[in-house]
Amino acid sequence: MSSTLSKQYDPTEVEPRWLRFWLEHRYFHADETSPTVPYAITLPPPNVTGSLHMGHALGSTLQDILIRWKRMQGFNAMWMPGTDHASIAVHHLLEKELRRQDGTTRFDLGRDKFLERAWAWKERSGNRIGEQEKLMGFSLDWERERFTMDAKSNAAVREAFVKLHEDGLIYRAKRMINWDPIGETVVSDLEVDTSEEDGSLWELCYPVADDPAGRKIIVATTRPETMLGDTGVAVHPDDERYKDLIGKRVRLPLTDREIPIVADTFVDPAFGSGAVKVTPAHDFNDYECSQRCGLPVLEIIDRKARIQAPAPAKYVGMSVEQARKAVVEDLEAEGLLGVVKPYKVPRGRSQRSGAVVEPLLMEQWFVKMQPLAKLAIDAVEQGKTRFVPELWTKTYMHWMTNIKDWCISRQLWWGHRIPAWYCDACGHVTVARQDPTACGGCGAASPRQDEDILDTWFSSGLWPFSTLGWPEKNRALSTFYPNHVLVTAPDIIFFWVARMMMMGLYFMGKAPFRVVYLTAIVTDENGDKMSKTKGNTIDPLDVVHGATLEALVARAEAEHATDAAVKNIRKVFAKGVPTMGADALRFALAALNNGGRIRLSVDRVEGYRNFVNKLWNASRFALMNLEGFDPDRYEARAGEHLGLADRWILSRLQRVAAEVDAALEGFRFSDAAVAIYHFVWGELCDWYIETAKPWLRVPEGPPDPAWQARRLATQGVLSTVLETTLRLLHPFAPYVTEEIWQKLPRGAAAPASIMVTIYPREDQRWIDEDAERQMQLVQDVTVAIRMLRSTYNVPPSWSVPVEVRMPDAARREIVERHRALIENGARVTMTLVERGEHVAQSAKAVVGADAEVVMVLAGLIDIEAEKTRIARDITKAEKEIATLEKKLANEAFIARAPEDVVAEQRARLADEQTKRQRLADALVALGQ
Repeated sequence: MSSTLSKQYDPTEVEPRWLRFWLEHRYFHADETSPTVPYAITLPPPNVTGSLHMGHALGSTLQDILIRWKRMQGFNAMWMPGTDHASIAVHHLLEKELRRQDGTTRFDLGRDKFLERAWAWKERSGNRIGEQEKLMGFSLDWERERFTMDAKSNAAVREAFVKLHEDGLIYRAKRMINWDPIGETVVSDLEVDTSEEDGSLWELCYPVADDPAGRKIIVATTRPETMLGDTGVAVHPDDERYKDLIGKRVRLPLTDREIPIVADTFVDPAFGSGAVKVTPAHDFNDYECSQRCGLPVLEIIDRKARIQAPAPAKYVGMSVEQARKAVVEDLEAEGLLGVVKPYKVPRGRSQRSGAVVEPLLMEQWFVKMQPLAKLAIDAVEQGKTRFVPELWTKTYMHWMTNIKDWCISRQLWWGHRIPAWYCDACGHVTVARQDPTACGGCGAASPRQDEDILDTWFSSGLWPFSTLGWPEKNRALSTFYPNHVLVTAPDIIFFWVARMMMMGLYFMGKAPFRVVYLTAIVTDENGDKMSKTKGNTIDPLDVVHGATLEALVARAEAEHATDAAVKNIRKVFAKGVPTMGADALRFALAALNNGGRIRLSVDRVEGYRNFVNKLWNASRFALMNLEGFDPDRYEARAGEHLGLADRWILSRLQRVAAEVDAALEGFRFSDAAVAIYHFVWGELCDWYIETAKPWLRVPEGPPDPAWQARRLATQGVLSTVLETTLRLLHPFAPYVTEEIWQKLPRGAAAPASIMVTIYPREDQRWIDEDAERQMQLVQDVTVAIRMLRSTYNVPPSWSVPVEVRMPDAARREIVERHRALIENGARVTMTLVERGEHVAQSAKAVVGADAEVVMVLAGLIDIEAEKTRIARDITKAEKEIATLEKKLANEAFIARAPEDVVAEQRARLADEQTKRQRLADALVALGQ
C-alpha cells in the first residue's frame, strides 16, 4: 500500500472501499462466547417502509461512536440491527398503491393476497434503510440483523401475549377507543396528532319536558351532529342555575326521545352555559360520565364515520360532515339553534392517514398497565435505569404514574395476528401458544382465529430480548441482556422506551438498559421541523454523495411536492448540496448535539467537511516528511531530543485524551467532538506542525548527527501524535481515519485496522505542565503579534520588526529561549526589552498583565488610508451592534425565540462590541 495521500480527499472513493474491508473481515461482529466484558446496544428499529432521515442519522451516529469507542477499549461490543414491520405505515403505502394501480382496496384483494403482496414488497424494498446505514459507516452486527415479523419474533410475541393473558394482564372488553375511519383501525392516543383547527361553537336549545314556563337548557358543542346520540344533559352539582332541574328531563330535538338532566363534577360551570350534552358512545369524558350516572349508550356513528341507527332515519347513511350541516339546518328551522361563533377546535387526526379520529365504543384487547408500570417506575426510582439528560426522568415518571390500559388490537392484516380463537358453539375464547384444532371449552372443531393483529409497539416492546432469542435461553441472551444504553429520540419515550422497560422487567426480571440517552431534535437552520411539505428536509445521503438543485427538485416533484415546497427547495438549496462524505456529516451531528435541538444547514456540515480536509492535508504533509522513519526504532528512544513544542503537544494530547474519554463516559458527545476539533485544528495543525517544519527539512551538505537526532525526534512526535489523534477521532469519523492510519508507518505488531486498535487513554508520564506553561507564553506573544498584523493589514509575507516589552525576568527568559518559535510563527524579527518609551505612530497589544508588543507602523503602511479603512469598519460594527441591541431589547423576540437563538444573538453582540473597541484602540494608535 502506498504511504502517500492524494492531493484531495475523495470520500466517494475511500468510503466504499473501507466499508467492504470492514465487512469482509467481520470487524462488526461480536461473539457471545468471548470471555471479554460485553457492551451491548440495540438499534431502535426503523420502519421497514422508511429511508434514512436526519433523526436516524443523528441517533445512529451517536450509537456508532459509543460502540466503536467501547470496541477499541477491548469490550465485546455488540450493536444489534433490525427493522420494524410498521403495520399502519405498510398498510397506508400498499393501499395507496392499490388505489393508484387498480382502483381497488385491500378488502377487494382479500387477506391472503394482500399479505402476499406485503411480503413481496418487503423483500423488494424493505432492506433499503439497512443499506443506507452501511453507507454511513455504522458498525452494526449485520450477521444478527432481525425483523419484527421474522420467525423468532413471531415466537416471542406469541409467548408474551399468552403469558400476559395467563397472568390476567391481557383482557378483552368493550371500551372507548380512537378510530381511524380511513385506515379502518384503532389508533392509540400516541398515534393521534391533536391541534387547534378553525371550527364553530354551536349553542343548542333543549326544551325542558313538561315545564309550564317553557324553559330551555342551552348546551354548547363543537359537534352538533353527535346530539343524535345524546342520552343525557349534565350540569355541575353545585351550579345554582340548574339545581332545581337535576333529575328532570329534556326533549331531545330532532328525535322522539326524552333524556335526563344529571349532575356530575366533570362539568365546568364556566364553559358556555354550564350545561353539556352527554354522548356516551362518541366522547371519552361523556362515556365516563354515563358510567357514573347510569346513562344508556347509543352508538350512532359507524366505522366509516357515517351516521347509523338508532339515529333518526333521515340522517342514517350521511357522513359526519353531512350530518353536521343537516342537523344545524334542522335545529335552526325549529328555532332551537342559539348563537354560533367561530371557535378553535382541538381536533385529533391519525398520524398516518390524516383522518379525523372518531371516539367509538368497541370490543378490543387491552393490557393492564398499572402493574407493569409499577415495575418500570421502581426501576428508575431505584437507579437501575437513568435518563440522560436527567430532565426527561420527570416526563417519563409523569406518564407512567398516569398510565391507562393499552389497547393492543388493530384492525389490519400486516402484523402479528392475535393468538385467540373463538368458538361459535359455546362462545369460549381459546388463547394458545400453538394453533388449536378444537375449542378449549367444549371441544368443538375448527375454532376461528381473531381477525385483528397486535399493535406494532407490542412486538417492539420485546425488542431488546426477543432479538437475542427469547423465549429460548441461550448464550447470546445471557451475554448481551441487559443492554448498556438505549439511544433514541425523546418523542418515543411513551411509544417505545416505557413499553420496553415494562416488558423487559416483567419477562426478564431486569431493566433492558442501564441508561436511556435522549438525543437532540434535528431541525432546519431556522429551528423549524424538517418536513417534505415545507421543502426544508436535508437528506443524509445527499450530504454524503452530493446532489444538484435539479436532482433535488426532480425528486420532490416525483413525490408530488407542493409548489411552495419546491419553491423553498430552490431557495434553501440554490447551489445544491456538495459532496461531503459520511465523516463530515457524522462529525457535524456529534459536535452540534449539545442541546434540545440541532439547527442543521448544509453550510454547517460544510464547516466540518473543511475540518476533515484540514486533517487530510496535515496528514499528507506529515507523510511526506516521515520518509525513513522507523516506529519500532523510535519507540526504544522515545523522549530523547525533544524540544518545547514536542513536549507541549505530547502533554496536550494526554489532556485531550482524558477530556474526550470523560465526555463520552458522560454521554457529552458534543464536548468530545469539540475537544478533538480544537486539538486537531488549533493545536496540532496550526501550532505543532508549523513549529515542526524547520526540523523536518533535510539540510544541504553533510549530515549533522545532532540535527538528525532532532529530526528523528520530531518525526517520532509527529507520527505518534497523528496516529493517536486518528484513534481518538475514529469513532466520530471512521472512514478518513482508517484511510490515513493505514498509510502511517506502523510497528510490526500493529493490527490490520484502526478500529481494532486501543482507544487512547491519558498517560500521566507525558503530562508536562512546565512545557504547557512556557508554550502558552510563546503562543500569547505570537497571537498578539498576529492580531496587530491583522488589525493594520500588514501583508503576511512581510517580515517586520516588533519590540516585546516584558518586565518579568523569568518570562523574558522563556521568550528569549524560544525566540525562533515566535519569529517563525509570526513572521517578525523581535527585540526583547524590559521596558520601553512611547513610539509615535506605533501599535500595541497587551500580553498578560504586565507585558506588551509594540509594532512601529510608520513606513510600514499608508497611515491615512488605514485610518479611513478602520473608521469605515467601526461604522459597520456600530450598525451591526445597533441591530443586535434592538433585537435583544424586543421582549416578543426574547419570549418566542428558542434559548439557543437568543444566546447566539447575545454572543454576536459581545463579539461586535469587542471588535469595535479593538478598532477604536487601533484608530487612536494611528493618531499618536
